[in-house]
Amino acid sequence: MQPQKRRPTKEELAAANGRTLPDIIAPNLKVLFCGINPGLYTAVIGHNFARPGNRFWPTLHAAGFTPRLYLPEEEKGLLDLGFGITNIVDRATANAAELSAVELIEGGIKLVEKVIAYQPQVLALLGISAYRVAFGKANAGIGMQEQTIGNTRLWLLPNPSGLNAHFPPQKLAQVYQELRVFIDGMT
Repeated sequence: MQPQKRRPTKEELAAANGRTLPDIIAPNLKVLFCGINPGLYTAVIGHNFARPGNRFWPTLHAAGFTPRLYLPEEEKGLLDLGFGITNIVDRATANAAELSAVELIEGGIKLVEKVIAYQPQVLALLGISAYRVAFGKANAGIGMQEQTIGNTRLWLLPNPSGLNAHFPPQKLAQVYQELRVFIDGMT
């Protein structure tokens, strides 16, 4: 059993506002997972999807992307599996609602440039509302999108935040598994 980690203080969380995290990225990945933006907890810890209630890591494992449950501090190990992590907007906030439409659109433009440079097979965007704003696709739904960035397919997935009550863990894993099955069929 792992020792209980110290939770960030209110002061540490407040100081993390606006911080950024480095991308976990390499050329020619199978999937580049793209969050909306880092949360304050994640920014303090310094690893993606680090907040205890976030279901990203358990969902990746349950969907078959990882052979075991990875911890946020093992995020660089995803590269060995052909996966990476980035965000639409780099700056940390208490919640994604703090991001303006302009920030999301500008982040979408930078994301397109990043995808062109790194050429993953699939860009998996984790957040329907943010994708709709960033890419101007008001009616986009979950799953593979018609739009591509060069040869990179776009796949829209639900946000793994524990606050996303529309997708309980089993349903979240099932939707992510659809992407994994697609990726397995490409190789």
